[in-house]
Amino acid sequence: MKNIGYIFLAAGFLAGAYATALDVQNVNWMLFTGAAVIAVAGLVIAKTQASAHARSDKVLEVNRGELRESLQNIVTDLGDIVSDSSTRGAELRDRIDLKLRDDLRRFADARGSMVHLFGLQTYADIMSSFAAGERYINRVWSASADGYEGEAATYLEKAAHQFADAQRQLQEAAQGTS
Repeated sequence: MKNIGYIFLAAGFLAGAYATALDVQNVNWMLFTGAAVIAVAGLVIAKTQASAHARSDKVLEVNRGELRESLQNIVTDLGDIVSDSSTRGAELRDRIDLKLRDDLRRFADARGSMVHLFGLQTYADIMSSFAAGERYINRVWSASADGYEGEAATYLEKAAHQFADAQRQLQEAAQGTS
């Protein structure tokens, strides 16, 4: 059904483009309006199907696990990186890329389910901490590349704190809905 919505959307846009290209001076408004209605109907169908899929029990349960597991991995791996204060420069950047990037991506891919699982306010609170931690990780990477090892160490600890806070909030939200 979602594909039908995309077909309607594409057909509506193409028909609208065709209607405006027939005569540069005079647009066939009946054809254009019909095309716009088809495009909007396609958009509504596609969005409705995508929303229903995103709220399905199977997707929500899979994403609940992804959120919990990826955030746990981030906190654990980041703790290992912070505790090994001898890691600097290219080695630090490599560890960030190898240990954290996949889990950061996994969490980000599953984050949409938090609204359906825990509500909008909880989503906003968790994502605020997560996004701050992610910005700090990016800052650590950049500071390390530029040779500012002191700044990298400072923001590495700040990132660890933000991710730990996001994990705590996620655990509290999961306990509240169990």
